[in-house]
Amino acid sequence: MKEKLKQISDYEWVLPKEGKMNVDGLIIGNKAIIEGLQDDTIGQIANVAQMPGVINPVCALSDAHFGYGLPMGSVAAFDAEKGIISAGLCGFDINCGINSIRTNLTVEEVVPRMNELIEALFAAVPCGVGSKGKLRLTDEALDEVLVKGCKWAVENGYGVAQDLESMEENGCMEGADSSKVSDLAKKRGKPQLGTLGAGNHFLEIQKVTDIYDEEFATKLGVTKKDQVLIMLHCGSRGFGHQVASDYLKIQEKAVEKYGIKLADRQLACAPVNSDEGQDYFKAMKCAVNYSFTNRLVMTQWIRETFEKVFGKTWQEMDMHTVYGLCHNVVKLEEYVIEGKKKKVYVHRKGATRAFPGIPALIAGSMGTASFICKGSELAMEKTFGSSCHGAGRSMSRNAAIAKFKGDEIKTELASKGIVAKSTSPKVLAEEAPLAYKDVSDVIESVDSSGISPKVVRVEPIGVLKG
Repeated sequence: MKEKLKQISDYEWVLPKEGKMNVDGLIIGNKAIIEGLQDDTIGQIANVAQMPGVINPVCALSDAHFGYGLPMGSVAAFDAEKGIISAGLCGFDINCGINSIRTNLTVEEVVPRMNELIEALFAAVPCGVGSKGKLRLTDEALDEVLVKGCKWAVENGYGVAQDLESMEENGCMEGADSSKVSDLAKKRGKPQLGTLGAGNHFLEIQKVTDIYDEEFATKLGVTKKDQVLIMLHCGSRGFGHQVASDYLKIQEKAVEKYGIKLADRQLACAPVNSDEGQDYFKAMKCAVNYSFTNRLVMTQWIRETFEKVFGKTWQEMDMHTVYGLCHNVVKLEEYVIEGKKKKVYVHRKGATRAFPGIPALIAGSMGTASFICKGSELAMEKTFGSSCHGAGRSMSRNAAIAKFKGDEIKTELASKGIVAKSTSPKVLAEEAPLAYKDVSDVIESVDSSGISPKVVRVEPIGVLKG
């Protein structure tokens, strides 16, 4: 498949429409990214390009890798009248995303207390597979979370109104309907609100190493090198996974019901205006709101932990949200397409919104740099207002576990001045830095292409893994 790509600039490659494809594919990446791209990943882009109502082009960002139906790190948009909505194209961990939190603390103040801080955070933020939170929600309270999102959190003492102003959708997608969510999804979600989970989810203490755009960084409260930031990456836990699983089954039947032809059964979907499509959209919004709330609850616990360790209020430490955003999501948005404004259902799977002047938080692999970037008009023109979401895996989790030893990874991180703690050594092994793409190539691709210019570079000094 790679031989079919046509380079149109230093960082843009087109997979031309052929055969049953209705539109082109577009890949954002430098030569190193393209050289490492799997044919199977390109094949998935071609498969999605065959779907009904798809809008040109199907985009793969520089972190793209083989996934369920659509590669992780990809974006596909569909006509709001003649297109489809797909649970698989959104992903299982609905609104897996990031909160970035600033502080006015410096490396010199934090590093001497890092071991104490990591232990305190590990105690305050429940981690691991199947972990249960400290909250005891009633059924009524859970329904409120699903519909009101972070408004519920602020009303109940988790976060402040200023947090909502610094979050995508202000921490709540309107139109969520909890009646479209199964009892099983609610049962799984009820005890897990306020938990980090496992896999690639993490809580990271970071230091600022470089500021590329001082004006934009200052607006975000990032003003100097060695300033300490916090990055929280997690999603909708078992709740979102169950919503996705439930609707995949429903949409598999919808494919037959509506006579939809697919190149891959993992692309199960439903017409945008069908019950199977709109019911999923409303349930997905519930999972989005659950996830936004999950991160804000933990953000408040992080603040309280810093208060205990450093003996100051979180306000004195200026621990405000830099920005909060989501990755796996479907949104109804408007773009100029072929010279006309058009509404489309944008499916971002492992992709970050990159609207002009809005922060795009891009996580590196454990032990490597992460970046704050900003969206651009070029992203609106080329990638449906989207950028990459992280370094992107270059090795499966099973392969990483077979190749790396968790204890050795922990020692390696310590040699770089990074204190790491996890629920088990296996977690560190599967998330080893070498299991991911080189984040410098990923960022160069979106920065130099103009999709999302870099603003701030940070490096980890403490890592908490589920």
